Amino acid sequence: MSVMDEARAAARRRAARVVFPELAEPRVAEAAARLTAEGLCLAVPLAEPSEAQVAALVEARGMAEGMARRLLRKPLMRAAAMVAAGEADAMVAGADAPTRRVIEAAAMGIGLAEGIAAPSSFFLMRLRDGREMIWADCAVTVAPDAEGLAAIAQASAASARRLLGRAEVALLSFSTGTSGTGPSVDAVRAAAEATGFAGPVQADAALDPEVGRRKGVAVEAVNVLVFPSLDAGNIAYKLAQELAGAQAVGPVLQGFRRPVCDLSRGARVDDIVDAAVITCALA
Repeated sequence: MSVMDEARAAARRRAARVVFPELAEPRVAEAAARLTAEGLCLAVPLAEPSEAQVAALVEARGMAEGMARRLLRKPLMRAAAMVAAGEADAMVAGADAPTRRVIEAAAMGIGLAEGIAAPSSFFLMRLRDGREMIWADCAVTVAPDAEGLAAIAQASAASARRLLGRAEVALLSFSTGTSGTGPSVDAVRAAAEATGFAGPVQADAALDPEVGRRKGVAVEAVNVLVFPSLDAGNIAYKLAQELAGAQAVGPVLQGFRRPVCDLSRGARVDDIVDAAVITCALA
């Protein structure tokens, strides 16, 4: 059974309430209707501001009441507050809004999970040879330092355990082990030492155990790739899509207290459905 099949089964069992603040967008409306009709989730429309939403922002996020009421005029913020207040289990947005706005609303309304310093994202990469992997961060963090890379790796490992059943993580670099130097290599090395994951390691050494052994790295069955920068991650996943026919599901935001999905503004209906299913599986 593929990860998407398992995610669909999990979504049906959980019947999560997912708020879609952009239901007026035709692609989102069609996707939400399909998700509900197939029993994958209950698509929840954007509610009117409620006292529970105000209380969630005031009590859990430490906002002044007046500020909370003003923020709830914004659809993305209200959707996040619905999740924080228990009026929805997850939030799927971004078809009409830039990533930074979705993250801003989630950070202010839902908050970060314990021990996470900054949010990040992952794609579920479905390769044509049948492999399914998590790649991060390909959508959010531009130039993470060592602490940021460690947070991305830890959050991605947690996502992999929930979706893939295991997490074998490699922190990628242009250098394997001690073969190269430079600020980016040093950051990857520090993150690897802090987390206990493999790194720094080149992509071929991470994906081919024999190459890894020749380069002095012991890695087996890696299913989580952590890229050193947004440049590297974003370019890599798009190349995999265009040249290798890979399917990229997401980006799914991670590091928040509750599941949040940031859709690509170019997402098709099928993409929105798949991204929402993954989000529901994590709910």
